[in-house]
Amino acid sequence: MEQSIRARIRAGDAEAFGQVFEDHARTVYRHAVRMTGDRAVAEDVVSLTFLEAWRLRAKVAPDGESLAPWLLGIAGNVIRNTRRAARRHQRAMAKLPPCPVAPDFAGEVADRIADAEELAAAKAAFARLRPADREVFALCVWEGLDHAAAAEALGRPVGTVRSRLSRARARLRELTARELASARSARGVQRPGGTGQVPGDRIPAVRPTKETIR
Repeated sequence: MEQSIRARIRAGDAEAFGQVFEDHARTVYRHAVRMTGDRAVAEDVVSLTFLEAWRLRAKVAPDGESLAPWLLGIAGNVIRNTRRAARRHQRAMAKLPPCPVAPDFAGEVADRIADAEELAAAKAAFARLRPADREVFALCVWEGLDHAAAAEALGRPVGTVRSRLSRARARLRELTARELASARSARGVQRPGGTGQVPGDRIPAVRPTKETIR
């Protein structure tokens, strides 16, 4: 069935492409949210991804299973372009006089909830990963792509995907533990028993998930 859809897409069948959108828009959106941390930007990424996919429809491989790796590969390029545009915008905005910032009390609330604190540490740690490592982690762990599918999405050899994923996992654990320890140290929270073990040392960011977008 997927091969038939591939052939129809290559032929410019708008109805078939609409079905592809219905099947994979959520996956692209979820990936974009994780990579950008911004739901509004993620919505733009989805639109641009499918516009670009339609433009490149003749390049869809005639054989294969899911079209998700192809679409996620396009989304990755769109995200990188979006980031470059955002950096240019930030440089322009930096030249303007600063605006007064309202106090943010979210941190005080999060400090009372261990899971929220751990999630914040994991999020900060994920942002510190190298872009290539973030992308392969998001594809393999969060989107559940196998190494071959991730390699297709990234346009890289399978061996490269394996090494990057291994490096990303190890680095994420290390950075999350540091972020969590730093946050708790700043609040004067002592580690029990002086063992150096971080309380609740679980890393939400490394759990595979297929949660439904809300």
